[in-house]
Parts: sequence; structure tokens; C-alpha cells
Amino acid sequence: MSANCDIGLIGLAVMGENLVLNMESKGFTVAVYNRTTAVTDKFAQGRGKGKNIIPAQTLEDFVKSLKRPRKAQIMVKAGAPVDAVIAQLVPLLEPGDIIVDGGNSLWTDTQRREKALAEKGIHYFGVGVSGGEEGALKGPSIMPGGSKVGWESLAPIYTTISAHVEGESCCRYMGADGAGHYVKMVHNGIEYGDMQLICEAYSILSNVLGLEADELAKIFTEWNSGELNSYLIEITSRIFDRKDPETGKAIVDIIVDRAGQKGTGKWTVGHAVEMGVPLSTISSAVEARILSSLKEERVEASKHLAGPAHVPFTGDKQAFINSVRDALFASKIVSYAQGFVQLGAAAHQYGWALNFGDIATIWRGGCIIRAHFLNRIKQAYELNPSLKNLLLDPYFCNILAKTQQNWRTAVAAAVTHGIPVPAFGASLAYYDSYRAARLPANLLQAQRDFFGAHTYERLDKPVGQFFHTEWMH
Repeated sequence: MSANCDIGLIGLAVMGENLVLNMESKGFTVAVYNRTTAVTDKFAQGRGKGKNIIPAQTLEDFVKSLKRPRKAQIMVKAGAPVDAVIAQLVPLLEPGDIIVDGGNSLWTDTQRREKALAEKGIHYFGVGVSGGEEGALKGPSIMPGGSKVGWESLAPIYTTISAHVEGESCCRYMGADGAGHYVKMVHNGIEYGDMQLICEAYSILSNVLGLEADELAKIFTEWNSGELNSYLIEITSRIFDRKDPETGKAIVDIIVDRAGQKGTGKWTVGHAVEMGVPLSTISSAVEARILSSLKEERVEASKHLAGPAHVPFTGDKQAFINSVRDALFASKIVSYAQGFVQLGAAAHQYGWALNFGDIATIWRGGCIIRAHFLNRIKQAYELNPSLKNLLLDPYFCNILAKTQQNWRTAVAAAVTHGIPVPAFGASLAYYDSYRAARLPANLLQAQRDFFGAHTYERLDKPVGQFFHTEWMH
């Protein structure tokens, strides 16, 4: 078998297949291998037929077909399956070759693998790929992390197959070892927040105003033409518009309210807590999914736990819709702000030179959280690369000042009507906490000193001096 393939891909599930077709359509010759040979054959004789795609029946043939330095991308389930493929690949490779993990692996696994393979002279990359099946086929957002030297060989392929916005590739080098997978993980955390916030806007509009799916479709279509323009708002409008052919009802109205998750949101929240980074919006979104899974318990609880009596809405309907829109936009800003703060903390912890402007740039296209206002985030970090929090950028500071009254109106209405809005509420609480020059933590410190002699600082003494009171005397 001649070594004429630019890159090879292992794991032909839908994402893997679509990435292969994307690469081939951009002029690259791609080798493919799947543990189950029938899967390889089906792809080669089906979607891959007549294309510059070379199927391999064995890993040995797969490796032999690759140009040097060999580039092999793994697209299998995160965890032990990735380690198993690496163990099979390594004996067949040489120093200078490159292994790429394009799945949603835990960044610490990527760091471990990168270190082990570097000792063998093999470059290892953890590459976050976002955009789902369509993005993989037409151009995803790509977040690569690994050695700079290895990136020089990969860059021509990944910058070509990625999405492009305003002539710019939605693929930039993120940094060493686990940086790419970490950035993808935080992307997914922000995605959790975005989706939950949209769901809460829907819940308020349907429960307070009694709006049906047809009306909601029009509202979200209108929102998508303004500052909220994004992929998730767009698909939400289309979801509300779709009818079930069997019942004639809106499909959204017949879907069971039990959400699933694959774990990246939990990882994001868990590491934020470990680093001491407030991540209230994303955390509340993760918890909301967990609570939704308790469907049977919630149905039973609804028979016993009282809420407020329903009061028909009598105010200005359009003004209230605008309040919900502003609450969604303001909360969305908070969610992204928290995500970027977490990225900054992780960069400091691991020594990654993350470029926030680059991250905002590559998230503008291809990925699930792509949104028009990412241009503003990019500009914020170009204006001030050392910006501590997006909320302090003049543009976002002004948006929050303009929307905060409507934001409070929407949250207050939800509370009054007994509608759970954990992400809206957490976002507003974060905003109010972050802008507070003084929080009630002074009492908390007194409590800690009372029961545990943990000491406290005083307003009238230099920072760093600690005091203790004998509270029982």
C-alpha cells in the first residue's frame, strides 16, 4: 500500500464519516479504518465511493497508507477506548508522527497521553471539534491543543476544513497538551448555559403569557434578527414551527421534559469549583438537567407542593416580551463572561497562553454556541487583552445597564408566578454580587471565627492582618 494519504481517521461513526467527507471535499486524500471492518466497507462502498478515500482492513495497512509525518485522527468514545487505540497505534508509528484525539476527552487524560507519547517522540493532539454532524461535514469550529511543532503539520488541514467567517478560519492553535480539549469543554459548558436560558425564556413566555408554539416561533425568529442572533436561537424558532404529522400538534409540546447530558457540563462545573471560579449560570444549567431527569418524582411532588395561584397577565404584552428578550441577552453575557473567567484561571493553572480573542474568533462559526455577539467579545479582548471579566468591557457594561431593569422584571415575574428560572436567577445574582462593593460575607467570617477560630480581617486594619474574637466571653 503506497503512502499517499494526507491524513487518516479511525472511528467511522457519523462524526468520523462526516469529517472524512469534509477533508476529502477540500482536496485531501484520507485513509479510514474502523475496528469493525464491515463498517469500513459500508462507508467505502457508500458515502465514500468514488472519492479520494482509502479504506484499510488493518491498522498496519492504515499506517502504511499515510504520508510522513503520519497524521492519524482518532474519533472513538472518550476514555478507555482512546487509550486502547493509542496502544495499538504507537508500535506502528515513528518519532515525528502525530496522533490526534478529536473526541470529547477529559483534558487531564489528554495531558497524560501527550506527556507519555512525547517521551516516544510522537506528537499528541487533543482537538476539540464542535458543530455536530452538520458542522463536521460542512466546516466545524476546531480547537487544537498540543505541541507547536506538531501543529505546523496539522494546520494546513484543519484550518482548511474548519468553518470560515469573514474570511477567517474558525480554527486557531489553543496551546500545549490539554488546552484544546479544555477550551472545547468550556464551550460545551457555555452551551449548557445558553440552552437552559433559552428554555427559561420559553417557559416564562408560555406560562405567563400563554403563548403557543406558532407565536413563539415568530418571536424567536424576530429575536434572531437582532442582538440575540445565534445558531441556538435560530434552531429554536424552527423547532417551534415544526408540527407532528401524527397528531398535528407542535412537536415540542409532545416531547417528554427529561433532558440528557454526556458529562462535559459536569466537568466544567467541577473544575470551576476546584479552582474557586464562580460558574453559577452554567452550574444551574447542569443542575436543571439533573432535576429534569427526576420526572416521576416531579409529577408526584406536583400533587403535594403548592405554588402561587395563577393570575392572568393584564399588562403590556409586547413590553413583557421585550423584558424576557433583555433578560435572555443579559444572562447570556454573564454565562460567556463566567466561561472566559474559567478559561483564564485554567490558563494560569496549567501555563497555557490562551488567546481569548482567538477563542471568540473560532466560536463565531461552525460550533453550537456560534453567535453574532462573539464579534463583540473578540473586540473586547483586542481592546484590552488583560480584561479580567467581560462584564467590565465598555460595550457589555452598557448593555447590562440598559437591560437590567427588564432583566429584573422578567425574573420577578417568573418568581411571582412560581416558574423556575435557575439560570436567569443565577445570572442576575452573579451580576449583583460582582458589582457589590460589600457582601454579607463579613457575617459569614464572624460565624466561621465563632465556631472554628478561623479568624477574620478588619476594615480598619491593613490587608493581611488577621484577628480572632472570643465570642463566648
